[in-house]
Amino acid sequence: MTLGLAGGTRSRRRIVASPGAWLVWGAVAFFLLSLLGVVGSVLVNSFGTRWFGGWFPEGATTRWYTEAWSDFGITELIFVTVEVSAAVVALSLLIGVPAAYTLARRDFPGKRLVYLSFLLPILMPPITYGIPLATVLYKFGFAGNLSGVILANLVPAVPFVILTMTPFIEQIDPAIERAARMCGAGLRSVFLRILAPLLVPGILAAGILVLVRTVGMFELTFLTAGPDSQTLIVALFYSMSSAGIRAQQSVDAMAVVYMAMMLTLLVLALRFVNPTQLVARVKEEPE
Repeated sequence: MTLGLAGGTRSRRRIVASPGAWLVWGAVAFFLLSLLGVVGSVLVNSFGTRWFGGWFPEGATTRWYTEAWSDFGITELIFVTVEVSAAVVALSLLIGVPAAYTLARRDFPGKRLVYLSFLLPILMPPITYGIPLATVLYKFGFAGNLSGVILANLVPAVPFVILTMTPFIEQIDPAIERAARMCGAGLRSVFLRILAPLLVPGILAAGILVLVRTVGMFELTFLTAGPDSQTLIVALFYSMSSAGIRAQQSVDAMAVVYMAMMLTLLVLALRFVNPTQLVARVKEEPE
């Protein structure tokens, strides 16, 4: 009997929460409902004919997507977005993986300062360094085209790859590399035949996350893009700025296309990326 009462008491204690906990959960629920309402209104309006009152539009249609696709040139925008993202992913991996290997395997004075310098483009708002970066790129003729957009997006992408890949490389026993060198393998063979297969999960994780980050990067792309090098998110901003001369439903349809693209990338990232593997470990290095 006593055990039953104790069990009932424990179960009641699990249900009862403090006022602070209820306040936190209430705030989270309010935020999620507000976000769902905003996204839902954009989605519903993109299929509505007229919506001047009431809970739902007067009718449903898909013509706004056709108009948005032709008016905004979404096919070309998606092509430019994919081209920029693929180039940023490839170059950031090509630069970041060897740099991460050097940081993981070599000790040198000021190593912690180098780690901190890699953190700055990730922690700082992109607009703070984007304006002087764009000024330099325009001065040397790189901005206003695809090369400027790619170079600008590499600034936060390369440190992101380095900080993501360094823990993966540190988890690999250096004795494997020493054994391969004792068998006559050179540095290139060790990296390509020994390390590369072991680093595939980390490379895949870094590549997908850089892809998501580049597609959603607005500030740096906006500051360096030209008329023919706008990505989807920059074109969406311009369409919102000129919403007065276009139907709002057409702009919302473009926003839905962008949200669908980002949602696909996020689902892909969560499918192949384990978030627990992305916690970078900064080792305490003696000065």
